[in-house]
Amino acid sequence: MTAASVVTAAVLLCLLGAGAVLPFCRNRRLAGQVTFGVTALAALLAGGAAIGVLASGAGAAFTVWPLPEYGSSIRIALDGLSAIFVLLVALISVLAALYSIDYMTHYPEYGLHRYYPHFLLFVAGTYGIVALTDLMAGFFLCWQLMTLPSFALVRFEWKRIASVQAAWRYLFAMEAACALIMLGAGVLAHGPVTTASGESLMRFDFDAISHGFPALLRGGGALPAIGLVLLLLGFGIKAGVWPFGQWWLPAAHPAAPSPVSALLSGVLIKTGIYGLMRTFIWLIPPDAAASYPSELWGAVLAVLGTVTLFIGTTQALAQDESKRLLAYSSIGQIGYILLALGTCLVLLQAPGAVALAGLAFAAALYHTINHGICKSLLFLSAGSLLAATDTQDLNRMGGLMRYLPLTGAATLVGSLAVAGVPLLNGFVSKWSLFVAAILGSKVASYLAVCAAIAMLTSVITLALFLKYFGTSFLSRVSTDVADRAARGLIHESSRNMLAPQLILAGCCVVLGLVPQAGFGLIQRALAGSRQGLGAILADAPGVDIGLLGIGVVGRAMLAPLLIAVIFGVLLVCAWALSRAGAAARRRAEPWLCGYVTESDQMRYGARNLYREVMRVLPWVSAHGNGAAPQSQQTTARHGT
Repeated sequence: MTAASVVTAAVLLCLLGAGAVLPFCRNRRLAGQVTFGVTALAALLAGGAAIGVLASGAGAAFTVWPLPEYGSSIRIALDGLSAIFVLLVALISVLAALYSIDYMTHYPEYGLHRYYPHFLLFVAGTYGIVALTDLMAGFFLCWQLMTLPSFALVRFEWKRIASVQAAWRYLFAMEAACALIMLGAGVLAHGPVTTASGESLMRFDFDAISHGFPALLRGGGALPAIGLVLLLLGFGIKAGVWPFGQWWLPAAHPAAPSPVSALLSGVLIKTGIYGLMRTFIWLIPPDAAASYPSELWGAVLAVLGTVTLFIGTTQALAQDESKRLLAYSSIGQIGYILLALGTCLVLLQAPGAVALAGLAFAAALYHTINHGICKSLLFLSAGSLLAATDTQDLNRMGGLMRYLPLTGAATLVGSLAVAGVPLLNGFVSKWSLFVAAILGSKVASYLAVCAAIAMLTSVITLALFLKYFGTSFLSRVSTDVADRAARGLIHESSRNMLAPQLILAGCCVVLGLVPQAGFGLIQRALAGSRQGLGAILADAPGVDIGLLGIGVVGRAMLAPLLIAVIFGVLLVCAWALSRAGAAARRRAEPWLCGYVTESDQMRYGARNLYREVMRVLPWVSAHGNGAAPQSQQTTARHGT
């Protein structure tokens, strides 16, 4: 069996599982266990096929649906690039399914026949969308298979008006994106193509469009630009790029159950990134490179990415709801990926800059993986906070570290990782982007400006997650938390909910301490994806950051274990010095001048942080909590 046929089997398994789980939905735990089993088996099939492609190269395509009236067929094919995304889907879907077993017991007033079948259909559509080769019939089917079930999942709490409104907004955005993508494919399509092996490809197949691209570019006119703009708009809406992401993404994430939020941020918006990579690099054949203005399109993507990362992150500062804050942060992190992809295109055909272009693309793909892992972890942790406190309002949380220590530790790792703190995975991809953009500014000076804004935004991201983690886990215990704890309603998450968070936190650490593993995976992905301009990236020489003038700091990124050892030694020395002083520690109640007793008014909440930023950037506050429906802000989300 080929890798493509195995992925097809995984899709069919999820489709059959969606029907098979229906009779079990009255038993909430059993339904979750059945769904987890089906999802895990599908992940083993699809993930195994993806690993096989990365190890030995792409195999033959698999014909899913013959279309003799078009002289072609709908095909599934797996190359190195799609294999990376299949692996990401497999990892996040399995962990979300495991988390759901216990988490969905918090919705006793909602039937799970509205959840588990749609969950499996959503996963099936996501596998299909990153493995299909056409942008018309097969694409439309898999897009709807991914969109309609996810619409039902966002609308799961159908008794809440805010959830229903968010779901319809999400559906409209996804269908608009689908229409734009298919229209763009229609503009670029030139007709059916027969391969050297005699296989007939439909005119909307990626290979067929690529075959006709040189003639289209040489013919001049606006058609190539119109087609690419339409594809950029469609995949940009899917990815949550500014300004489209602000319209649907912060509404959909808080409305959906937390495992679904993890899938939306960790997987669904990444399919938009996959489409942009496939369009602007792999769709363009090498013989059309001379006529393809990669520098222009790279500038568009780089500037759009810079605007997206800055606006999305600063708007997140204004949020007081956990999942709404994470949703805006996802928009910002997508901007980093877009900036890296744009930098790659700017440098791809510049003399002597191919190695930097390869580094920029590695940063884009590495950050795609990293964000999928980090943000899935953070949305799952937000679900644990919601289960413990029955609210998304950070102002009503505080001091949860004493009640949820393992959840807090995993959340801390995810927060530091997404902020780009050294020794964690987010630092590796962001640092690679900064190096490529700054050194690439010799080709295009504006890349240095984009990199500077991205660095500033990384500092804002750290401040953002200090707010998220600090107000929920580290601040003094709020009255609400103390009351629920006294009634025995706050306790550490179950093993089924903790395991996915700890596994994802472990991935953050491993990919940060051993970045060679991630870069090696990306190199294999490029070696197995030699279509289009991807062949240039596959043959690009490796980049030794230390030899490019970065010195010790640059080389440290490639040997972070050494830095970890140094930090460990320093911590041991600090601990030894503190013990040598033999100073006794004592606890005392805070003294509030003797006039008042301690209350919630005496503690910093989320609304008290970064007010000066809101004053300097008033447009940020316009997208804050005040813009959300009242029912979506501080109300309980469970029937507990």
